[in-house]
Parts: sequence; C-alpha cells; structure tokens
Amino acid sequence: MVTPFASDGALDIDAVGRVATYLVDAGNDGLVISGTTGESPTTSDDEAGRLLAAVLDAVGDRAYVVAGVGTNDTAHSVRLAKQAARLGAHGVLVVTPYYSKPPQAGIVAHMRTVADAAEVPTMVYDIPGRTGVKLSYETLLRLAEHPGIVAVKEASGDLFAGSQVMADTPLSFYSGDDALNLAWLAQGAVGVVSVVGHVAAGAYVQMVKAVDSGDLAAARAISETLIPAVRAIMTRTQGAIMAKAGLQLLGVLEHRTMRPPLVAASDAEVAALRTDLAAAGLLQNVPA
Repeated sequence: MVTPFASDGALDIDAVGRVATYLVDAGNDGLVISGTTGESPTTSDDEAGRLLAAVLDAVGDRAYVVAGVGTNDTAHSVRLAKQAARLGAHGVLVVTPYYSKPPQAGIVAHMRTVADAAEVPTMVYDIPGRTGVKLSYETLLRLAEHPGIVAVKEASGDLFAGSQVMADTPLSFYSGDDALNLAWLAQGAVGVVSVVGHVAAGAYVQMVKAVDSGDLAAARAISETLIPAVRAIMTRTQGAIMAKAGLQLLGVLEHRTMRPPLVAASDAEVAALRTDLAAAGLLQNVPA
C-alpha cells in the first residue's frame, strides 16, 4: 500500500484510512504497509506507527495487515518489529538488509532475530535488484526452520529456485513482481503482493481463483488483459509514483505527492497511465 501524503508532504492520516478501505473493498484480503511502495525509507518510526494504527483502525477486522519492518540495521528492525506487534499488526515483512551486502549467515541471523522480536508471523522479502543480495536456497531452508517465518515475498525472478524451495519447505510464496504474477501462481505461489493491485485488485483476485481451480486459460486471459496496467505502473518510472497517480485518477487520493528523492508523476506520465488503464478496462466509471 502507498503512504498518502498531503500537498506539503505531511502524512495524511485521513487519506490513509480512505485508501486502506478502498483497497479492501476492491478485493484485497491483506495490506502490506511501510514497504518500498509505502516510501518507508523516508518515513519516521513514529509515522510508521501512526500509519499502522490508522490502517488497523480502518480495516483491521476485514484484512490481514502486514507491517514492513526491514532495514539494514538489525537493532532498528527489532525496534520496528516490536512496535508493529504492540500496535496489533497481524504480521511483519522483513527485507534482506540492503547496501551493506551481508553474507548469507548474517541474513539468517538478522531475519531470525527480527522474527523473534516480532512474535507474529513473518514474511521475508527477496528482492536482489534493490538489496544487492539474493537469498540462497540454503538460506531459505534455514529460515523455514524458524516457526515464526512462514512466507516469502518473491521478487528475484528466479522461478526455478523458488519452485525448489516451495517443494522442500512449508514456506508460502507470494509473487512480489507484477510482471510475473501468473508465472509464480502457476508454479505454486499462494498469492501476490502487488503494486498494480492498487488499481486491479478485483482482477487479481479472479486470477488467483482461476489458478486455484485449475483454469489456467482463464487466468492467462486475465493476465493478458492486465498487461497495459502492468506496463503503465511498473515500467515507466518507480511503481509507487504511478500507483499514487492511479489512485488519484480513480478519485481515491486527492494528491499524488511523493517524498524526495521520489517525485510525483508528471502530467505526461499521468496521461499515458490513463490511456493504459483504460486499455486494461480499469477506468470504466472514471470521467475522461
């Protein structure tokens, strides 16, 4: 979930509740907050807590709320995990520590320590394009031994490696790469953690159901219909930028404000977004 800001860049708590409610009403059965799409690098710990409290207040009885608590400082991540658990998060998301490029043993120690502190189910996030380090097969096997580590948000693009881990552990996989959502679901993933889901939740719900029922033809048809939306949100600039622009087009967000170093979508980018969302059938009730 994106983190709404007012025009001056301040956290917009009213808009937080509005976006959370809209996303759950649209079909999402869970929300991940304070991730990269939520601009977590530029929000304070206090803001993360206020954001979580607002989302739980808005939809906590209707959706599974996962709080991103991953940083490249284990002690900091522990503090965030404890805060999330104290406020009532249903789970936490822990990304591979970025920039410092720790060895696999350090990653295992980091994620186990944060999972211990959280005392709620933990999803680990493998996105080497952002962190510089991929979670190895052996690391995921070791993490699967921890009773609190139950899921993987997979954004490495390595379908075969993921299929091996799914075969050899009880970890639940979620696609973290909208371009590969259907591929991961077909390989055995149980769901998606999606940026495009800000504007296409209902379609993704139907795609997951189609795969679960064995109707790959129907799932493929849905995936093909959504290609323009994935192109619009995930290929032209950073995904959070276009997700906010999409919510603004849909009338959910008043502002598409970003915090530096991210910048709000330009008028030209919004125009291209409108064209592609229309091509995907996602703007039927939105005035031109």
